[in-house]
Amino acid sequence: MQKFRFIIVALLGFSLSLSVRVAWGLSPEGSSSVSLNAQGVTELLTQGKSHYEAGQFSDAVQFWEQAAIALGEQGNVLGQAQALSFLSLAYQSLGDYPKATEAIASAQGAIARVSKGDRGDRETIRAQILNAEGRLQFFLGNAEAALTTWQEATAAYRQAQDPTGEILSQINQARAMQGLGLYRRATNLLKQVEQQLENQSDRSIQSVGLLNLGEVLRASGAFQQSESLLRDALALQNTREATEQTGAILLSLGNTLRALNNSEEAIRYYQKAAESASQFPQVKLQAQLNQFSLLIETGNWEKARQLIAEISEPLSLLSPSRPGIYAQVNLAQNLICLEQQKANCLGQEEENPIPGQFQMGGTIPLLEKAVIAARQIRDQRAESYALGNLGRIYEEMGEVKTAREYSETALNIAQTIQASDIAYQWQWQLGRLRIQSGDQPGAIAAYSEAVNSLQSLRSDLVAIDRQVQFSFRDRVEPLYRQLVSLLLDRAKQVEPQPAQKYLKQARDTIESLQLAELDNYFKDACLDVQPEQIDEVDPQAATLYPMILPDRLAVILSISGQPLIQYETLQPAAEIENTLEQFQQFLNPAFSNRQRLQLSQELYNWLIRPAESALAENGVETLVFVLDGFLRNLPMSALHDGDRYIIERYNVALTPGLQLLAPRPLTGEKIQVLSAGITDARQGFSALPGVQVELEQIGDWVPNSTILLDGEFTEFNLATAIAAVDFPVIHLATHGQFSSDSEQTFILTWDDKIRVTEFEELLRTRESGLATPIELLVLSACQTAAGDKQAGLGLAGVAVRSGARSTLATLWSVNDQSTAMLVTEFYRNLVGVATEDGITQSGQLPMSKAQALRQSQLALLQDPKYEHPFYWAPFVLVGNWL
Repeated sequence: MQKFRFIIVALLGFSLSLSVRVAWGLSPEGSSSVSLNAQGVTELLTQGKSHYEAGQFSDAVQFWEQAAIALGEQGNVLGQAQALSFLSLAYQSLGDYPKATEAIASAQGAIARVSKGDRGDRETIRAQILNAEGRLQFFLGNAEAALTTWQEATAAYRQAQDPTGEILSQINQARAMQGLGLYRRATNLLKQVEQQLENQSDRSIQSVGLLNLGEVLRASGAFQQSESLLRDALALQNTREATEQTGAILLSLGNTLRALNNSEEAIRYYQKAAESASQFPQVKLQAQLNQFSLLIETGNWEKARQLIAEISEPLSLLSPSRPGIYAQVNLAQNLICLEQQKANCLGQEEENPIPGQFQMGGTIPLLEKAVIAARQIRDQRAESYALGNLGRIYEEMGEVKTAREYSETALNIAQTIQASDIAYQWQWQLGRLRIQSGDQPGAIAAYSEAVNSLQSLRSDLVAIDRQVQFSFRDRVEPLYRQLVSLLLDRAKQVEPQPAQKYLKQARDTIESLQLAELDNYFKDACLDVQPEQIDEVDPQAATLYPMILPDRLAVILSISGQPLIQYETLQPAAEIENTLEQFQQFLNPAFSNRQRLQLSQELYNWLIRPAESALAENGVETLVFVLDGFLRNLPMSALHDGDRYIIERYNVALTPGLQLLAPRPLTGEKIQVLSAGITDARQGFSALPGVQVELEQIGDWVPNSTILLDGEFTEFNLATAIAAVDFPVIHLATHGQFSSDSEQTFILTWDDKIRVTEFEELLRTRESGLATPIELLVLSACQTAAGDKQAGLGLAGVAVRSGARSTLATLWSVNDQSTAMLVTEFYRNLVGVATEDGITQSGQLPMSKAQALRQSQLALLQDPKYEHPFYWAPFVLVGNWL
């Protein structure tokens, strides 16, 4: 009896990861078997498995194709079905999805013809087929179908009494749930899997399951949970024995520690992984390559040089395979960075690389060897990757013609196999090369194609081959910024009418970057987008799109019915960001008022003053900011023109982009508010004694309100209340934090924390008959994470993930008494006005949300006790301002 079950090798982790095993498809060898009469067919299956695990996918296709045909001729339909499922996996790895789909359909047709008498083998192989089908659906961006398929696979494994397969397919389900944004369900399922693993008596199965769990959690950004589970997996191994599994766990733990920015410990684990896997060349080499790249990244040049000799020899001995090819490419990149003593020396953030700054040494021959190997194993994806990187090095050397030839060949291959995740890099590369050739329109076209390729990847973000996956800040964000810069420059060079075309594209690119940043923040692409024009949303509003570019702060102004306007401040990005950081610091009352006003006026001059006449001529009442980078951490309402704050002239609102806006005002019906808050010190956070007064005063102005205070404010009680009543407004007066890390963005409940990734499900737990969306979410005691330049991204994340049309939040935690005053005034403005006889007409909506906020801020500004912006400026309205 020959066994043909194996873990599918998926490439997770950092850009050098080779052999981390995850639960993409089939569970470990040992729990099912298929009788084969012909030794030759057995050999075909075994050879296919060996080539697949070695990354030689084309060879695996050949062997499994032959095996499927032979098994069909023998009448072994069950074996044929299994071989066809293997064949689909190999085609998926090659990116040939039509053939992968065809193989799955054939496998399903074969399994349907098998008698159900022998339930065990049939159900196990049916589960394998379902797992392979789910993987294909997930790679094609259909996470919903993948989830359903993997649920079927779990049921089939359960019927076959295969607990290992059941566990691994549940981990797959969790990945699909994450892809759909169902984080609470995914978390609950992973907790169940963890419990099942604790009850599993076989330590090796426990270890495999925990390794897979750790990998999935790292891929979704839950780094601390990943570390904990990987350490548990390691504890189950006999670390005195050198095994591939131990090496894989140590390698994975190193990758997670690296993600946690614990570089020193990550290097130690890479070293341990190399020692433990000394008899397993792929794991050992991967650990050494990861260590080498991390030494480069941290500038440890001497230790990096010492490691080169250890890597070069085993790399040269590897047989041609995709992991070996990627290893050669990444080694070549890092060798150049080592020579230049510059981390990410081949990063694509520079529009015009300076040629001739390094000697090519052995890097070009190393890449040429990688191209030959890719052609030898007929792996077009690996070939495109190697050729494109050859083009990148020739670009750096200033050999534009040769660089273009390699880049164009690499792009043609990538487009042929629909590999958008690497195609965009070569399109971007060709754009830079066209800039060097003086072809600005051609460069814009190439950059635009690169952005379109990235847009097509939205639904595949978590399915991208992690072997070549990128750091968003280094490898994606600069593309958008460079395209915006090109478009703005072009708009200044042409006549007004064509200039509008370029400005509109620049605005759309800024919107696309906002969306891409949020996709990356959540590790999924589940945000619904709908293009909106400002004049269709609010004819009395103007939208400002400031963007920090390497050499300037550029602004695009959009006013209803008017052509787009651009203006800029020419300063290096570092100087601009330094000014922004100083302004944030001087918003504290402990610092100089004179310096604060000076910085506030400087920012006003950058962002607003060039637009003053256009705003006045068009009767603009509301300024809507689509903020970029560190600007998100700053209150725009505190900008000062030399006479007064802009909040004294305009309503102010923020939006992550008009594409993410639900442009509908509140209706005139009675408002109901669900309020919750904490007054006592909890979980290491200080007491908020003013919260009780705040909630009681809201209740005075909004009689139809429900209050959950202190011990009543639990996640369960909040979800129950939301599900029971159609509250249009939810007010949470509790500690919270906005961070660039979604795992560190949360609000505090009495006994737990609700993280931003859980907001959507929590706030949308309406009963089927109660489908009204939440109009307004108020978070009145939150703050941006200290020292986090991108913390404002967390606020934008909460705003879009909550599902609320508008979010009112604070950029920093403010005095309890002033907060209660502002919030009370806000609700008074929102729900009613006093008539001439002094009687309040509740239930009416005389003001927009932006107007209501502005008036409440002005009330504090006019109070000598709270006139400093520290008290009123941190309140920001995000989303729909109507």
